[in-house]
Amino acid sequence: MKENILQILNDFKQPLDENKLLNELGLHSATDLSELCNELRNMELNSEIYRTNNGKYILYKYTHLKSGRLSVKRKGFGFVLLEGEPDIYVSEANMNGAIHSDLVVVEKLEKGEGKVIKIIDRSFDCIIGEFVLENGNGSLNIDNDRINMEITIDEKDRNNAMPGHKILVKPYKRKKDNVYLGEVVKILGHKDDPGIDILSVVYEHNINDVFPKKVLDEVEKIPLDVNENEIIGRRDLRSEQIFTIDGDSAKDFDDAVCIKKLENGNYKLGVHIADVSHYVKKGTELNKEALERATSVYLVDRVIPMLPHKLSNGICSLNPNVDRLTLTCDMEIDSKGKIVNHDLYESVINSKKRMTYREVNKIFVGEMVEGYEEFEETLAMMYKLSKLLRGNKMSRGYLDFAIDEIEIKVDESGKPIDVSVRERGISENIIEDFMIAANETVAEHFYWLNYPAIYRIHEKPKAEKLKIYLELLNVLGHKIKGNVNNVTPKFMQNILNSLKGSVDFEILSEAGLRSMQKAEYHVENKGHFGLASKFYTHFTSPIRRYPDLCIHSILKDFISGKTLDESQKKDLEKKLIYIATHSSEKERSAIECERDVVDMKTAEYMEENKGKQYIGKVSGVIPSGMFVRLENLIEGFVHISSLEGDYYVLDEKAQTLKGRNDKKGYRVGDSVTVKVISSSKEERKIDFELVKIKYRGR
Repeated sequence: MKENILQILNDFKQPLDENKLLNELGLHSATDLSELCNELRNMELNSEIYRTNNGKYILYKYTHLKSGRLSVKRKGFGFVLLEGEPDIYVSEANMNGAIHSDLVVVEKLEKGEGKVIKIIDRSFDCIIGEFVLENGNGSLNIDNDRINMEITIDEKDRNNAMPGHKILVKPYKRKKDNVYLGEVVKILGHKDDPGIDILSVVYEHNINDVFPKKVLDEVEKIPLDVNENEIIGRRDLRSEQIFTIDGDSAKDFDDAVCIKKLENGNYKLGVHIADVSHYVKKGTELNKEALERATSVYLVDRVIPMLPHKLSNGICSLNPNVDRLTLTCDMEIDSKGKIVNHDLYESVINSKKRMTYREVNKIFVGEMVEGYEEFEETLAMMYKLSKLLRGNKMSRGYLDFAIDEIEIKVDESGKPIDVSVRERGISENIIEDFMIAANETVAEHFYWLNYPAIYRIHEKPKAEKLKIYLELLNVLGHKIKGNVNNVTPKFMQNILNSLKGSVDFEILSEAGLRSMQKAEYHVENKGHFGLASKFYTHFTSPIRRYPDLCIHSILKDFISGKTLDESQKKDLEKKLIYIATHSSEKERSAIECERDVVDMKTAEYMEENKGKQYIGKVSGVIPSGMFVRLENLIEGFVHISSLEGDYYVLDEKAQTLKGRNDKKGYRVGDSVTVKVISSSKEERKIDFELVKIKYRGR
């Protein structure tokens, strides 16, 4: 029915009501009308059609309107997120009652701004906050200040909540506008209890930290060790020099590597991935829960795993000196870094060592590390191969944005004690290069088989976003020319190369990354723009990503000789479409949760540093002020009202807050000195005051 509705609306190019659509579809009964109304509602929720105020339907392309999910920032403004198009900025004054995460219709105004004219769907289920009791009246002090709501809690709905408790509340009755009655469904603990702050953020993003009992019951039946019967039919690699390299704090090891030099001079690289699908079988409660979670969430002091710890840290983890079941991708790689042959098979390994990035990096700078002596030649060979693979990627147009990551250290109570830039060395690059090679190999394998699969895709940037980025570069003195409608990875790589060495590089590289589209999961292979790869999937992390686990299941079926007819292939593809879409959504939610925890912990850290001065760079400008990023990657806000000496307005094209009188201003990339004037862990924000700015000759 949907396709016919779309065709009719496309033909008429004007709003039609249900009766007109019913007639055009050749339908007449009350049942037909009910089905039509349900379909129209689903299409509206999927932003495929617009429902006018008088109850008629029209395609968005015949209006001046757009539909998308509203993302509200803590400063009050927000963006309507559009699929495949630049996001639309919405000021606080133009929210029209919409709150964070609402599905809205927005009217486009001037200069990329918009105004919310309709709320299609309010997506919240439960809301996290602190229980407050004043004069006998209960209410929720909502943690997420992007949610513009009031929730009152009657005595019968409190479920023993006490003042100061962090609680999960389900709004169940709307009293007026954004005022609701709510029921306490879970008490997390007191707000001052260690770890409750991060747990509150986890629940804010609808991420479950507890596994259902029926899942844990299944896990209890899974053995702690590999038995001999499970090894039958697998290639035995237990005598090979196979090992893992991970971070110091890692506890789940899902990839191990080995390397040899062949007689023809080529390299044989083995990437061995935990065979999680052997334990997380199709149709089980464990598999269903893994799909629902879709990803592990990595936070400052904890991991919310996709799989219970007995699996993620136990039988599925490639721990040293124990047998583990794996899926292996062997690759033969020539002297130019090209993969000329490969083999995929089920295997069993016994890792010879649990290495860390930090220790391996010491070896590469000439230090002696105890316990690594017998592996030094192998590591040196891996380094040579890594450089070949990286050189091959660079020749294709691989984009290395060189974005630093923040690292936050906390004490036993969860209090942040240090914030710094995460170190990255040769060993991290080696593992990244090897995993990319395996992912590309598996993706190409599926592609040429013409077999249903999930790909990790990254489409080329949209022309409008790229144009804005190039305009910014030109304003800042980096003259770049090119056709934004036919951009290639090589073109973007040349831009990044031209920026290296510039004082603006970190800021401009990140701006370039923001001009890219987001990577996602898809059943159609569309290539990976950022990696300059024609074929890419996620195969190497089945402990923490469901699409990898899904790829393993499909690959094992194929290895075992299982075949599908065309009807079965179509059924599988339908399932994969859901898995890909769901996993992409869960990934976005996990990323937002991780960012919110970082914002909270950096704000908590800066609470102890009020009045201190720091050197930073202007990382972004908006009409109300500018963002400044410090050398340790902590970011704060300088409000426009605190800028002295002139009246400043935003020059969006130049990404500058420019003075009306002297025409000087504060531009993205400028070096500044700021003072911390306030910081709030609860509000997750840091406010700076400008001390001075170093002008660059303007």
